[in-house]
Amino acid sequence: MPQPGYSAPMLQIFRSTLCKIVQAGLLAALPLPAHAELRAVLVGVSDYLTLDADLKGPVNDVRLMAEVLIARGIPAPEIAVLTSDPTDLPAGVTTAPTTKAAILTALTNVSTRAQPGDTVVFYFSGHGAQAPDQSGDEGGGYDEIFLPADAAGWKGDVGTVENALTDDELQAWAQPLLSRGIKLIGLIDACHADTGFRSLPNSAAVARGLSPADLNIPDNAASAPSVPAPPLSGDFAFLYSSQSDQRSFEYPVGDSDLWQGAFTRQLAEVLRSSPKAPWAQILAAAAATMQQGTSAQMPDGEGPMLNENLFGTPAPQRFLVQNGTLKAGLLQGLNPGDELSLYTAPAGGTALMHVTLTKVMARSSTLPQGAPAAAWAELDQPATPPPLRLAAAQLANPNEAFDYTPWIAALAPYATQTTPDLTPILTDGDIALAGPDGQLDPKGPGSTPHITLQDGDTPALAVARTLAQAAHNVRLRRLLASVAGRGLTAEAPLKLDWQRKPAPGCATPGPAEPFDPAKAVQPCDQLWLGFQNQFGRDLDISILYFNTDFSITPLWPAEGLSNRLAAGESGKAGFQIDANSPPVDEDILVLAVPVEPGAARVDLTTLADPAATRGGGDWLSNRLNPDPTATRSFSAKPAPLLMIRQAMRIRPAPQGDE
Repeated sequence: MPQPGYSAPMLQIFRSTLCKIVQAGLLAALPLPAHAELRAVLVGVSDYLTLDADLKGPVNDVRLMAEVLIARGIPAPEIAVLTSDPTDLPAGVTTAPTTKAAILTALTNVSTRAQPGDTVVFYFSGHGAQAPDQSGDEGGGYDEIFLPADAAGWKGDVGTVENALTDDELQAWAQPLLSRGIKLIGLIDACHADTGFRSLPNSAAVARGLSPADLNIPDNAASAPSVPAPPLSGDFAFLYSSQSDQRSFEYPVGDSDLWQGAFTRQLAEVLRSSPKAPWAQILAAAAATMQQGTSAQMPDGEGPMLNENLFGTPAPQRFLVQNGTLKAGLLQGLNPGDELSLYTAPAGGTALMHVTLTKVMARSSTLPQGAPAAAWAELDQPATPPPLRLAAAQLANPNEAFDYTPWIAALAPYATQTTPDLTPILTDGDIALAGPDGQLDPKGPGSTPHITLQDGDTPALAVARTLAQAAHNVRLRRLLASVAGRGLTAEAPLKLDWQRKPAPGCATPGPAEPFDPAKAVQPCDQLWLGFQNQFGRDLDISILYFNTDFSITPLWPAEGLSNRLAAGESGKAGFQIDANSPPVDEDILVLAVPVEPGAARVDLTTLADPAATRGGGDWLSNRLNPDPTATRSFSAKPAPLLMIRQAMRIRPAPQGDE
């Protein structure tokens, strides 16, 4: 948690160093030569033939990615979809099962067809894991592996996980492509991190990674002596679904039976409609929507092409209405309560009418009576975020002697049967609020926030107070994420610069030094964020710090000061990490609203306080505090909101450090 009060802000599009899962790449393309082609291999492993590790989301993930990539310009015949359920795939794609042999065949085929200048996309959705390194190229002694459908656990006689797809094999496939001048894009929705924690029973999230124990890898399994492999060289960019010490999750979509990878769903939504923005911005826009309750999952990216533009063209911003049914739904990012305008054409023209969605299915939505049978629909305003939802309380240790009856009674009114935001866990006499996955203290003691009694509190009062703050935190995140990404541009709107120095009084003093925010920070660290407007027009800048206890700290601007930066102007914000902070993952959101000269100032720090959310812009305020008694009238689209999310990974100083 930060201690604010150091001055103004600073900012540069952050470089993430997240779930370093495997080297299998994501490529951003420079303007393609006239002969260049786009090709893709999409793998979604839901059904495992031997392992007890089935997933629900990957079959849906590959359908969605195939649709998105076709919309961006990859011809359907150039897309190979490997899945256990080939129904409802776009016409023209080729299909295959998800066994290791089929995956290697698909990779060989695309390598044979690809020519210099082409772009190849490799996408994988399923389980990842780690296994002892048999080639000696891993400095940590373990290979990072993907698990095809026929993966079958550890084979001691050969010292490997049977039918695993290793990072060595993927690198051996990738480097010859890159050496021939072929560009490579890797999209990975899996993780190899083994945090040592398991979700509680009936949790509303499933992790996409298996531990060595799940694969029957013995503790004494030997690795080969370490001989680091040379890094890949060529034009590539890789996007990963989470950091190396995090797990990647799949969730039900809304209140439906449809499951998807959290990363895939958000990335697909950004890819579908984004203009020629750099991959780094695509990643940042997807990451901004990745927070589910308190479950931290922060995507990562690497490669020389991250600062180059996305290939293809954006999909149409309007959805087809046919026979009175909107041909888009949950998979296209629509939700009940979204407000849309209907038009006669796929672009331009005057709106025929404005409608609010009520029933939204996976790929279609029901329009209200009176809507035309044939039209085009464009999203104007996303739905007001729903109320905070809690899972049923779960007991961490059945042998505890505490009487939790008052706590259970206090939580009962908030329980839901639908996908929850938080999971209450009864532990050590009070309540911890975990994410949908039900992980308790995954980063160490104190890393999951608790509801605790204050002077004069009853359990009911403590629950009501904490959940009100948590609800505001979750709703504000959802709201900001829902309107961010409309303003992606070919150039980064803000140049960011981070510095760190030990804080006086709790560490050895020293000068400020450049700092990579993707690395962990320590209690007592003093951080400075500098930022410069390189957007070409005025920006109103607001910076919010989201603490693990659900409170929100405004970092910039200081109260009463202007937050408007003209083109080329700079600002600076500082804060200090609490000396007693437990190991937690917290967030900074840098928010930029393009404005016209002379327009009213947009200061979104007013939204940090649940009791004072007016002044952050009428549209945002009204969405956070909807008045059910007011007459609802159609309102214009909100202004574009540019948002950069930076994770703050707070970890204790290594032993021996000051």
